[in-house]
Amino acid sequence: MKLFYKLKLDAVLLPTVAILICLLGWYAISGSGKTTTSIDDFGDKVTTVERFGLSKNLPSPLETWTASKPYIVEPFAKRGELDQGILRFAWLSLQLVAQGYAIALILGTPIGFFLGLSKNFTRAFDPIIQILRPVSPLAWLPLGMVLFSGLRIQDSTGSSVFGTSDAAALFTIAICAMWPTVLNTAVGVRAVPQDYLNVAKVLKLSKSKTLFKILIPSALPYMFTGFRLSLGIAWLVIVAVEMLIGKPGVGGFLWQQYNANSYAHIILSILTIGAIGFVLDRAMSLIEGRFKSA
Repeated sequence: MKLFYKLKLDAVLLPTVAILICLLGWYAISGSGKTTTSIDDFGDKVTTVERFGLSKNLPSPLETWTASKPYIVEPFAKRGELDQGILRFAWLSLQLVAQGYAIALILGTPIGFFLGLSKNFTRAFDPIIQILRPVSPLAWLPLGMVLFSGLRIQDSTGSSVFGTSDAAALFTIAICAMWPTVLNTAVGVRAVPQDYLNVAKVLKLSKSKTLFKILIPSALPYMFTGFRLSLGIAWLVIVAVEMLIGKPGVGGFLWQQYNANSYAHIILSILTIGAIGFVLDRAMSLIEGRFKSA
């Protein structure tokens, strides 16, 4: 019983207290408005709002909730291309992230195995990987626009269903997200005990059986670490990508609200991005646990 209460305290009460402290800190530094009414020279009433506070333009939690309520109460509503419910925006972003993330894993995992198995491959390509790895998504996106310029896939009605900006977005997400998978897979392959490989040679296992029976199971914990990091980066990159190409999604919505000086909606976007990133990380952790227990 004591253990149950301790787990409940750690899992529920402590995070709740931390959230409340953050909300109080937010409220303390946020601004508040004072409405004044005056009469102009023509006898008309003029209402002005003057804000005060440590950060006077920062909306309070209550102001943020009031301004964001339509996007939260109707999370899947579509009132326009850039006026949709917050979860509908999130779903559009997640679809793009899933495609780019899949490409990152498909490309990054084999490269990681080659780096782990071949010293010559490592000597040849590791310097290139180390040069490309720190490049910002803000630099990759323009290159993607150049690489895929003129690309346009149309449906039966002649409408474009996949164009240059879509390909550039996938390219940017994939190339930014693949590096943790590449490096952690390589580390995992190098960490396979030599005794396992010696047993494979004694049993005269084929290369495919050695791969699937020894290398992958042994390197899987390292690979999943890379997968989780890659997923986090893919979700991080989507914001910059949507902001630059103007695609509807959480990032596009954030950029639109920034241009409109709607600070409450910017905070809503930030909280949504953080919450979804947290859920994605926990989901990947559960998948990793399933594989470990299998």
